[in-house]
Amino acid sequence: MLEVVAQGPLRAELAKPLAVQRADMVARIRADVRAAAPSAAGPALERALAVEARLPREEFVQPAGRKLAYVDLPQDIGFGQTISDPYIVAIMTAALDLPPDATVLDVGTGSGYQAAVLSPLARQVWSIEIVEPLARSAAARLRRLGYRNVEVRSGDGYAGWPEHAPFDAIVVAAGAAAIPTPLVDQLKPGGRLVMPIGPSFASEQILVVTKQPDGSTTRCSLGPAMFVDLTGRGQAPAGTRGLLDRTIPLCHGAPVT
Repeated sequence: MLEVVAQGPLRAELAKPLAVQRADMVARIRADVRAAAPSAAGPALERALAVEARLPREEFVQPAGRKLAYVDLPQDIGFGQTISDPYIVAIMTAALDLPPDATVLDVGTGSGYQAAVLSPLARQVWSIEIVEPLARSAAARLRRLGYRNVEVRSGDGYAGWPEHAPFDAIVVAAGAAAIPTPLVDQLKPGGRLVMPIGPSFASEQILVVTKQPDGSTTRCSLGPAMFVDLTGRGQAPAGTRGLLDRTIPLCHGAPVT
């Protein structure tokens, strides 16, 4: 893989120290968001990028992918799962617009990178991973790196974590055909759910769902995306098809993804 992609400017970038690559990555994300939708490049994005600027992403990828840790692409982490690219993590984290002292539910722990981004921005992060070996390794990794306000367990994220609800925000790193009702039920009024929704892998978009005081919801879209499927109770039936729902308003007037 490295031999194929590490050519020209990328080869020069990969020759830099990891700390420099990380700073370059953050600068690229900031510039790309400003170019795509300037209104998305606000204080919430800057808070997310400040965390990514300090976070050693190389600790969250497989050994073979460490040299590509700061290239803006997802990576395989085993068991058919991926770590989302840093751009997507930044904009999804920013879209949560976390209040001070927030409690957050992270569905789809994977290797723990999203939880690690959330940790400095929240009082407590509860993280669920359906693949038990990934849950165990992520929990150990986060403990080793000093994340004391993140709790990881193995389970079906579709059901949420009702024992610790309600949450100020919920972020889901897997796509579903419909918004999971249990997750909306576990949001506080004013809370936000950010996750990819669409009838098929090719027609997903990242939705920001906001719960109103009366329990109703509003939603807007950050733009198209392609994620691994939500498994467990939220998994779409095989062969589900459909088109991108263009009736959903864009959160920033233009796609950010």
